[in-house]
Amino acid sequence: MSERIVNALSFDIEDWFHMVEIEAVADASKWDTFESLVERYTEWIVQTVTEANVQATFFVLGWIAERYPNLVKLMVDSGHEVGTHSYWHRKVYELTPETFAEDLRQSIDVIEAAGGQKVRGFRAPSFSITPGSEWAFDVLLDAGLEYDASLFPASRAHGGYPCDPRPHTSMIAPSGRPMPELPMTMMRLGPATLPFSGGGYMRLLPGWLLRKGFDQLNAQGRPTVVYLHPRDFAPDCPRVPMSLKRRLKCYVGCGTTKDKLKMLLDRYDFTTCTAVLGL
Repeated sequence: MSERIVNALSFDIEDWFHMVEIEAVADASKWDTFESLVERYTEWIVQTVTEANVQATFFVLGWIAERYPNLVKLMVDSGHEVGTHSYWHRKVYELTPETFAEDLRQSIDVIEAAGGQKVRGFRAPSFSITPGSEWAFDVLLDAGLEYDASLFPASRAHGGYPCDPRPHTSMIAPSGRPMPELPMTMMRLGPATLPFSGGGYMRLLPGWLLRKGFDQLNAQGRPTVVYLHPRDFAPDCPRVPMSLKRRLKCYVGCGTTKDKLKMLLDRYDFTTCTAVLGL
């Protein structure tokens, strides 16, 4: 290729006990009693990407920003973008527009107070803007947000929305107002379409397959969107009761993610979600 594609590097900053639909951690009143891993792994992430001379986007949970404002300040002082991942990490499609708007505003207020940087983007917990919850885009626009990164163009447990898989201007808001959208990326593997660039997918898949996905998309002139969480790097993440399927999804490959991220940083170019969207 004559021109290198710049990919989007993003992190959803939440603690391990913010996993959805896990009964043992569902009671938010108990979150302050759990052992936390968010500080040390987020600090490692910021240090690693900063040393690689890369700017990334950190979608921060408001609950985290209120308790660890030092983390938000560290991101901003290190030259990164901060966005919102909501306040309480609740699935959007289970909320009313009014409840979502209140949650969103609370998260924006605490993140901006901690970092002193305007919040421009949003990523829904569990990619939970799904068919029937398009009203969320009007709530985002009313809150002054400038882009969304919530749509997952494939079927998944708590999300999935059929959309253009490339960065695009979404017109799905009921009001008809446009919203720049940065969906998650998918690769082709034979006849199948495969998520590969974040979370449990990245933890599970071998490095050669991750490179195949990046090379495939970049050869088409398309950026790959990486999304990871602090717990994705944490082989010492506390274990709580859950189904075998969820256990595999939540914990597989945690010991491999640091090396995979470093490999990708060495091999590919990255920047913030805002920059990839040209905002």
